Amino acid sequence: MSFRKFGQNDIVLNTMRAFPAVEFVVYNTQVYYNNTPHQSGAFSDNILCITSSVSGGISLYEYNVDRAGTYALNADESILTSSALGSGPNNLITPYITKGSARASFKTAGKVSYNNEFKYGDIIRANYPLTASITREFMSPNPGYREPAFNTFDSTSQLSGGAPEYPHFYALKNRLNHYQYLSEHYAIVGGTAGSDYHWDKAEQPINLISVPSIFYGSKIKEGTVVLKYFVSGSKKAELRDTKQNGELIEVTGSNVGAVAGVVLYSEGFLLLTGSWEINDQELPLVDGTTAGGLVTSKWVYFGAGASDGINSQTVDNVDFASASFSINFHGQTETQVQTMFAKAMRGQANYSNNPTFIRYGQELIQATGSQIYEENPVRKIKNTASSSFATFDAPFKRQVYISRVGLYDKDQNLIGLATLANPVLKEEDQDYTFKLKLDI
Repeated sequence: MSFRKFGQNDIVLNTMRAFPAVEFVVYNTQVYYNNTPHQSGAFSDNILCITSSVSGGISLYEYNVDRAGTYALNADESILTSSALGSGPNNLITPYITKGSARASFKTAGKVSYNNEFKYGDIIRANYPLTASITREFMSPNPGYREPAFNTFDSTSQLSGGAPEYPHFYALKNRLNHYQYLSEHYAIVGGTAGSDYHWDKAEQPINLISVPSIFYGSKIKEGTVVLKYFVSGSKKAELRDTKQNGELIEVTGSNVGAVAGVVLYSEGFLLLTGSWEINDQELPLVDGTTAGGLVTSKWVYFGAGASDGINSQTVDNVDFASASFSINFHGQTETQVQTMFAKAMRGQANYSNNPTFIRYGQELIQATGSQIYEENPVRKIKNTASSSFATFDAPFKRQVYISRVGLYDKDQNLIGLATLANPVLKEEDQDYTFKLKLDI
């Protein structure tokens, strides 16, 4: 076999950019992703084995489809032993590692549990399916702090001595301040002090909607975010990032032109702070901390029921069907693509290692023994040129049928193989170029 090296201009690297459309609909405490219905299987309530807490999500790779098995998790809810699995042919597929001297383990296995809870030879298992969906986190006014060991209060009437009650908000403070160059509405404290146009995000209601990156790729595309608020099936208000600077501006509703929140495009977060009344109809949009759990429609209540623990049981069995929400945006994915041009020039690549390339019935070996092995040097190539006559051979032509293109590293190790759908006839006086594309 002859090897041919790629030329200087035979390998091209570029980036393929795509913008997948994404839609989430939240209705009656259920999330629907891209209009995909919730399907029940013969053995599972959800055919993709997605739990009810991750409704409307993605089952990565869809390893478990319509399986009846269940997990018995350890205390860390991430690692389980082989004895914790159910039995039967329809049990869940799980990734596993055998504890050995190499000490390989899953990232979710803590060092202490790995050393103390598993013996050498034990099978350590993790969880499938790997699922993701949007989540909503409502943060009430004046987040404050978790209750410490002693219930004492500071001058701001917040519990002192503990960790922040809403760590996700505090974790985003630096990113919000970073994006102030795009819009003042990213600022934690903004506006004019003492006026109506003033805010402090640490003291106002915040509605945080988290979108996992698997849904959008590299980032959410600017100018594509649309949030719609429905009451009894009618659209009451709509937000859009019309300026492409992260501001979610009301374009339909009771306060057109007002900014109801911001988007963190690269991080996949929507922060809604709009507290004006959209509709005077009372809806079960928060848990039972308010009287009966009923409040009037506001943007800070957008997406109630989206994996936030709010359901009919937490609001005194009130019907959730009156309010529904939709989130639309385009993601942005970037894939590195390597394009390779494999050239078979005239006078080259006209020999095959396929045994059928040699005429059948010839002696293959010239001589053989304990010290020698010599093939027959005068073996003839089979003439594959077609003739118009049944009993007449056409003049000999050196030609081959190219069916595969192999890719080798510098040490001549085969690292890739491209197979043609149909073999290509190459004659000696022909040039061919095969275009190979590899997504990285």
